[in-house]
Parts: sequence; structure tokens; C-alpha cells
Amino acid sequence: MNRERHQESTEITELILNAAEKARAEIGIVTKQPTTGKSAKWPIDCNIGPGLEGAIACESKVGYVNGTDGLLSYRGYDIFELCAYSTYEEVSFLLLHGHLPNAAELQEFEQKLIKHRHMNKTLRLLMSFPVEEMNAMAALRMGTIFMRQEFTDVDRESAKPDLSHAISSDEDSIGMETKPSGERHAIYEFKRKKKRRKRKDSNLDDASGLEACYHLIAGVPTVTAAIARLRCGLMPYEPLNDLSHAANLYYMMNGRRPTPIEERVLDVALILHADHGMNASTFAAMVVASTMSDIYFSVGSGIAALNGPLHGGANERVLDTLRDVGSPDNVETWVKQSLAKKKKIPGFGHRVYKTYDPRARILGPLAKFRCLGCKPEIQNLISTAEHLEQQVVSSLDQEKKIFPNVDYYSGVVYTRLGIDPAMFTPLFAVSRVAGWTARVLEYMQNNRIFRPRALYTGEFNQVFKQVDER
Repeated sequence: MNRERHQESTEITELILNAAEKARAEIGIVTKQPTTGKSAKWPIDCNIGPGLEGAIACESKVGYVNGTDGLLSYRGYDIFELCAYSTYEEVSFLLLHGHLPNAAELQEFEQKLIKHRHMNKTLRLLMSFPVEEMNAMAALRMGTIFMRQEFTDVDRESAKPDLSHAISSDEDSIGMETKPSGERHAIYEFKRKKKRRKRKDSNLDDASGLEACYHLIAGVPTVTAAIARLRCGLMPYEPLNDLSHAANLYYMMNGRRPTPIEERVLDVALILHADHGMNASTFAAMVVASTMSDIYFSVGSGIAALNGPLHGGANERVLDTLRDVGSPDNVETWVKQSLAKKKKIPGFGHRVYKTYDPRARILGPLAKFRCLGCKPEIQNLISTAEHLEQQVVSSLDQEKKIFPNVDYYSGVVYTRLGIDPAMFTPLFAVSRVAGWTARVLEYMQNNRIFRPRALYTGEFNQVFKQVDER
């Protein structure tokens, strides 16, 4: 199946393999494993900064990021190999199940995605709101709640967990001056209840199992595409059963079937954004899930975190920057003025990577790919981006090791695909829902409610005064 879908985009495959070869020539073949090895021994000593920087909250087999060497892998598979040879459907299955699907498993998975893309009730509810006046991410988060209502019965009062069955509630109920031991099994959980009778029209066994994950992976693109259409005053398109995941997303957003090149480029972009360690949105999803909430609310929390300007939306700011620069001729002067003012340049540097972001190594060539339709103004944008990268890297590389990150070229790629900048961050969510659900499922197998502590820096022994004495 992959071979057939990639036959008409072999130049994209070669582009990715060339990017991989360049990366390996620069950093070499890195084989070292995470410092904790295959199984951590708790408690782990680590230095923790504000925002839990440096903290180790769990073990995971889903994905691995090596920021020093610029490596990214999903379930042990190098990101370059997956982009060159796989598809988003395969990668989603890999993240959720821990192995690449065989032909029968892939066919079954694809059929489930086809089934779950059709969400008439969810779209009717969405269309009853003024989506054209809403932030696209706010509309997407609302859409996941509508999906939850259409496909589950968890909003019914009978589905609410019985608090009398809760084993415990909060770590503040015991002394917390002792060192946490990191028990292997869940401490805060609900005793197993008798299985509720499902609604006859329900497609899911529950709101936190594999089927719910499939539903979200399939349904979030449908909601995203509908939002894109509604924001333009247009009616949503129904998904087509004969199109791939990426091709359907493109069709539902743009109203026409993509070319093989457009389909492949969008598919690669989705693969690149599918997972990336314990980032803010992934952590938000896992925190909500750890309370024994369901996966729809968890994904909604991931969307809410992704909406923040420090997490999602950076590729929009890159486009604004490139348009502010104006043309390649203005780059040198613009960079000198920006650096003199100590102005942060969007799309450069990363919290994790101390070298070239491997995702940017692929997106950069894709942004410049000659076979993708390109208007003169877009060509100017690409040329400006190339010159800006060269100028910034040459100015800051030796001093601060600043390189382009995933956001620098992704906005250019989406623009060449005819996607409105307001939809860039929702597209991020469309891809990342696979990583969110995979990590939530993994964590819930050995759940422990997240409960970090704050370092108190306030006053003690304050004397209370009545209001007329203050």
C-alpha cells in the first residue's frame, strides 16, 4: 500500500533520504541509549527548574528525542525512515500499538478511520455555533466535546464515577515531607464497576480505550476541515472513503482532490508532528487522564495547551516575520537590526534541540520543492526564508548554536498547500492527536495521578487584623 501511494512521489522519498544522509554525515551514527536505560529505578535524582524543567515524570516507549544529536524516533524507528517509507496511518498505528501493522492490521485500522471520519451529529452541533467568529483552536476544542457526546454516554449521570469507591484523593491528605518512592502501580484509581450497558447506537466500548483513540485520530481532521470551511462561510465537505488520511484532510479543507505530490507532502508533515516527547500539550493531556478523566477531555486539554502562543502558532509568526522582512535583499539589514535590539526571531532555536531540528531538515527541502505549485509571491517568501536562515545561522551558530526548528518551514509548506495561516495550529493538533492518545494509553496502564509540589516562598506567622484595623 505504501509503495503504491509513494510511486508518484518518488522525488519526495529521495528528498527525505538525502536529508537523512546529510544529517548523519553531520552528526554521525548515534547509538547511545537514554541514561535511564530500559527500565528506570525510582526515585530518580534530577535537577528540576521552573516549569518542571528537567523533571522526569514517567517512563515511555512511545518516542525518543535526543536534542544534543538532533535525533527523533517513534517506537525506535528513525523519523527519516518513517517519512521516507511510511504513511501517517501506519505511524498512528505504530504509536498506539508499539509495532508497525501488517497488511491485515493496516486494512482493519484504515477501515476504522474511514468509519469514524463521518460525524454528522458533531458537524451539525458545530454549525450551530458562530465558528466564523471564533478562534480556530477554540472551535476545535469544542468539536472534540461534541465528538464525545455523539459517540459515548459518559456525560450521563449514570456514567459518573462513584466517589465512595475512590481509593484515595489527593497527596495533601498525608504528610509530604518524605521522599516519593514512585510506586509501580496506581494509587489513585476507581475500583472496577460492573460494565454499563452501551447505547445501541454507540460505536465505542468506552471513552478511554483504543476505539476512542481511533475515533479522535479520524475525527479531529474532519472537525478541523469543517472549521476551515465554516470560517470562510462555506459548508463542510463529507470525507471520501477512497482517499487516504492526508488526502481526505486536504480534500475536506480545499474542496478538491490533492495531487499525489500534495498528498505526500501533507502526509509527511503529519508524520513529523505526530509525537515529540513530554511537550506541554502532551503533558497536559496526560495530567487530565491521570485523574481518571476520559481521553476526549484529555485531548481537549492538549488542544487548549497547544493554543498557547509559546507552544502552537509559531509557524504563523514565522510567516509574519518573512513578510515583514519583505524580500531577500532586506535580510541582512533586518537581521542586524533585530539582533541589535536582542529581538527573538521566530522559527529559530528549540527548548530541546542543540543542533538542527531533524524535522526542519525535511520540511526545509519540502518548502522549496519544485513540483509543488508556487506563485511568485510564494517564491519570494521561500527565497526570503532561505536567505534569512543563512544569515541567522551564520550570525548565531558558533555563539548560541541556533538553528531552524520545525516551525520555520512548516508554515511555508502549508502555505504552498493553500492552507490559511489560521489553520496551522489546528493542523498541528490533527497530527499530534496520535501522540497524545498513545502516551495517555501507555501512562494509564500504570497510572499515578500527577501531583507535583510548589516551593513555598511566602510569609509565616502573619497576625490577623479586623477589617477596620488594616
